[in-house]
Order: sequence, then structure tokens, then C-alpha cells
Amino acid sequence: MLKVIKIGGNIVDKPEKLDRFLTDFARLEGPKILIHGGGKVATAISRALGIETRMIEGRRVTDAETLKVVTMVYAGLVNKTIVSKLNAAGCPAVGLSGADGMFIRSDRRSPVPVDYGFVGDPRQVNTALATSLLEMGYTVVAAPITCDETGSLLNTNADTVAQAIAVGMAQAATTEEVELVYCFEKRGVLSNVEDENSVIPTIDRTSFAQLRAEGVVADGMLPKLENAFKAIDSGVSRVVICSAEQIACEGYGGTTVKA
Repeated sequence: MLKVIKIGGNIVDKPEKLDRFLTDFARLEGPKILIHGGGKVATAISRALGIETRMIEGRRVTDAETLKVVTMVYAGLVNKTIVSKLNAAGCPAVGLSGADGMFIRSDRRSPVPVDYGFVGDPRQVNTALATSLLEMGYTVVAAPITCDETGSLLNTNADTVAQAIAVGMAQAATTEEVELVYCFEKRGVLSNVEDENSVIPTIDRTSFAQLRAEGVVADGMLPKLENAFKAIDSGVSRVVICSAEQIACEGYGGTTVKA
């Protein structure tokens, strides 16, 4: 089974947590693709350069100067740090942005109703490129910088990139199944955000609608679950939301998303 695993910026931003995760990730057997974020690093460098960080409803507005920073940070510093650590751990890895080999082609998001600037929505994944690297024994490490058909770079949500890659690989595969794993700082989707032990083991569309209506699932968890359901509907075999610390556990624990 191909594993498509996404780690959030809250893991990337903390060296000790990142090192632990990468050690565990490197030991996972079989082909795997890792997608990463890295928001706080970009924010810190933007501040140092005197570039204002603008957010709308928790999402970064990517103007021309911010695009330069996130490209340098995501596709450069963060990506190559992860790649080098995986190689040192005995896990041969190759880092790609969406622009490399047109790995992920996106469309620039419409400025209506909100203009987020140079932000992309994935349209097509070059699965042949990823498959070739995987067959050569490499782990693919993907940065969430994509490009449109004119060659313009676009900042793209890493959760959505992970979903697009998982779906693309699932639809391109003839026999191999694909699982998508979202790793972040919590142990899964929680019924009580103050209680780490209140993990909801499974969520389907019916329970998701109820949890959303009750306000149990909100904020950043909403797009994660929406991406999870899109992946399941498009051929991905299994989606799990769990803690980065659980990646070495059998089945990962956490919350499994079902159709």
C-alpha cells in the first residue's frame, strides 16, 4: 500500500518533534510520499525582512513579496531540511515542489469573494513522475508550492496538496491501494478539545454533519475532514487523522474517516 502522509507546520516548526517524526517515518515499510507545511518559519522570516503577514479567517494572504518568502522557505529551507534528515536516517528521499516536473499543476484561486493573492487550487498531479521515483526506491517529499500552466508559482494549502496527490496516485494505480494520513499535534479528531483522550475513532458523513452542527468539529479541522471525504470519494482506500507521534503505531490510532 502506498502511504501519503502529511505533517503540519506545528511539527515542522519544532526540531525535536520533527526529528522524532522523521525517525519513525523513515522506518515505515513500503513506498511513501511526505507532504509538509511550515507556516511559522515563513512568518518569522517575513517579519525579519519587514514583510507584513496578512491573514483572513486564519489563511495567509500571499502577495508578490510573500510568495517569494514562502517559496524560499517551503520549497527550499524546510523541504531540504527534511530530505537531508531522511537521507541521513537511511531513507533515500527526493524533494519536489509542485513546479518540479510539473508535479502539481494548479489554477490560481478566484479573487471573488476573497482575494488571497497568489494561491492555487490543485488541478492535476504528475503521477508518472512520482511513480518513477517511487519505483527507483525514493521517498518523495513534496512542498506545497505549485504552478499554473503559465509557469506562475502559487502558494497552496498543504492538506489539499496531500489529498490531490493521494487521489491522483489512487486513480493512476492499477492494483496498489493508497492511504492518506494527516499528522498533526492532536491524537485525532477530539470530542473535547481539552481532553486528549476524547478521540473519535471513526467519522462518516452522517456523524460529520452532526459534529459540525454541534460545533464539535470546527476551525482548521473542517478542511481536513472535507479533504478526507473528497479523497475517499475519489478512490483513496483509507484516511486517518492522528498525532505525528503515532505514526509508528500499528494502524496509527487516531480517527479513521469512512464514506
